[in-house]
Amino acid sequence: MHHPLSHAGRHLLDRRAFLHWGGTGLGGIALAALLDQQRLLAAGPPIRPEIDPTRPSAPRPPHFVPKAKNVLVIFCSGALSHVDTFDYKPELARLHDTPMPTPGGGKLITFQGEQGNLIRPQWEFKPRGESGKLTSDLLPRLGELADEMCFIHSMTAKSNTHGPAENQMATGFTLDGFPSMGAWVTYALGSECDDLPAFVAIPDPRGVPQVGPRQWQSGFLPAVFQGTAFNADRPIANLVRPTRMPEQADLAGRDFLRRLNEAHLARHPGDGDLAARISAYELAARMQLSAARLADLSEESPATLARYGADDTQNQLKARFARNCILARRLVEKGVRFVQLFNGAYAMGEGVGNWDGHKSLVQQYSVHGPVLDQPVAGLLADLKDRGLLADTLVAFVTEFGRMPTFQKGASGRDHNPSGFTVWLAGAGVKRAFSHGATDEFGYKAVEHATTIYDLHATILHLLGLDHTRLSFYNNGIERRLTDVHGHVITEILA
Repeated sequence: MHHPLSHAGRHLLDRRAFLHWGGTGLGGIALAALLDQQRLLAAGPPIRPEIDPTRPSAPRPPHFVPKAKNVLVIFCSGALSHVDTFDYKPELARLHDTPMPTPGGGKLITFQGEQGNLIRPQWEFKPRGESGKLTSDLLPRLGELADEMCFIHSMTAKSNTHGPAENQMATGFTLDGFPSMGAWVTYALGSECDDLPAFVAIPDPRGVPQVGPRQWQSGFLPAVFQGTAFNADRPIANLVRPTRMPEQADLAGRDFLRRLNEAHLARHPGDGDLAARISAYELAARMQLSAARLADLSEESPATLARYGADDTQNQLKARFARNCILARRLVEKGVRFVQLFNGAYAMGEGVGNWDGHKSLVQQYSVHGPVLDQPVAGLLADLKDRGLLADTLVAFVTEFGRMPTFQKGASGRDHNPSGFTVWLAGAGVKRAFSHGATDEFGYKAVEHATTIYDLHATILHLLGLDHTRLSFYNNGIERRLTDVHGHVITEILA
């Protein structure tokens, strides 16, 4: 006969069992409450910045004394191969074109399928700088600046798929809908620049990364903290005064509109959404002047244009990306809090306009390498020479690495989230330093394995922010960039 109660339900009908399990349950609740209290005492209560809705991007104090005031993230879209650039593995050359040892001798299957043999780096590695750091000839100018870099050779990602992995590097989560790193930083700190956006994203001349604007979205944070996207080819849209309107008439109209907005806000005190909209329109008005000047690279000297490669008439794509790099430096110079510069885009397909070198890595990387190398090297050197690295943290990242093998039947490398390289430079990090390591093939992080959560925690720390306490209450949860994970990588701090 079928009984309407489950086995567990019938068990609780016994009085002694009910009292026993009831008491255990209450004890568990009490223990959880005590542990949570201890966690809060250890980490401190959540910190949600006080934001004036009339000036949402006004500068706000950090949690403690920072090493960096602003951040420049350089994102290589498509997953740049670490074993062909910054992570030297002599075993790949010694065991070239032989099967990679696998536990149990089984076939190595990754993202796109079965893997072929181990393949040596496709560009020669050479010692660079006074430190003698070995980097490849794919990016020789960046290699010359190895003494400025702090390499993390043991980065890992949660996903081997571009979209989720891009999401994680940008937002800390593989799922959509979470605020980007730049949004978190500007939410916490605002900006010291009052006539430009606090957070600017600079898409590659070829287009946007695979997840597009989600790289600079604000998620559940107020919309004012999302990134403003523009580049040297396409300045901010709809800012130019119509030619038929005299400048004085434009200024008078803006002044009249400001008076109307102030009167309207006075009739609706405490309306944060209204105040934020007015603030956004006023910022747009100020940007009509400042953004136009910022995008005018005619002020740059011929020597500066040459340093970045912006005068390269033989490689127009490189020259256009170089102008984006100059724009990034000008934004940092103006005090923009967070700048995100993209190299590579997905509109052109797999590996054509990005670093996703599955089928013909040498052919594709031979195009992408020169586009990236001189402009970013020029940017880093220019930041140093102008004294901007003293307050600016530069982070060079990609969504995951690539395999030490070639894919079976192809001449390219598959996705590899188990170990790859990123580097930092500038404020608060050690120079000419390498942290962590992958195995002898560059396949898996085996020494000081780090996560994207750790990277984000470290970036926030250098900005004077405690990643365990910076939060935003959303849907009943205290959300943070690092979720419930992450540790500051103290070994790389200067």
